[in-house]
Amino acid sequence: MNVPNLLTFLRIVLVPLFMVLALKDMPYGDFLAALVFSLAAITDFFDGHIARKNKLVTKLGALIDPVADKLLISGALLCLVQLGRVHALLAMVILAREFAVMGLRLIAASSGVTIKVSKFGKLKTTSQFASVIALLLNLPFGSILMYLTAIITIISGAEYFVKGAHVFKE
Repeated sequence: MNVPNLLTFLRIVLVPLFMVLALKDMPYGDFLAALVFSLAAITDFFDGHIARKNKLVTKLGALIDPVADKLLISGALLCLVQLGRVHALLAMVILAREFAVMGLRLIAASSGVTIKVSKFGKLKTTSQFASVIALLLNLPFGSILMYLTAIITIISGAEYFVKGAHVFKE
């Protein structure tokens, strides 16, 4: 167990705490949920950065990092739908892309092929995190940001499938 993997596990542990704070009607609940979500989002940056910089990339990390990411964004979108801040169809489009790309990467990995994260993939993640925080804090531009995020998410997903199309031919 190394620091990047511990950060990834911390992200997983923070998801239920975030969801409770987001959904429980309590003073400063939205702010606390945004704070916990932000902490979890920051671990996503640092786990990968530390792993690459210090050559601590592991098979365990490569497996659990995308799972942690999907748990975090899925939990956030479920909460935002429940709170009436995101339309369920919009959440479904984003989640469908997330799981489709994860499936593609798993199929590629089973063939010994790695599909690296693209610049659009990083932009997608950043925009998802920013839009969730904006919506948790009830910022006026949160909904617009979420729609832009959905567009970036779709484009990013299409890019992965174009890059990984050869996996289906094998």
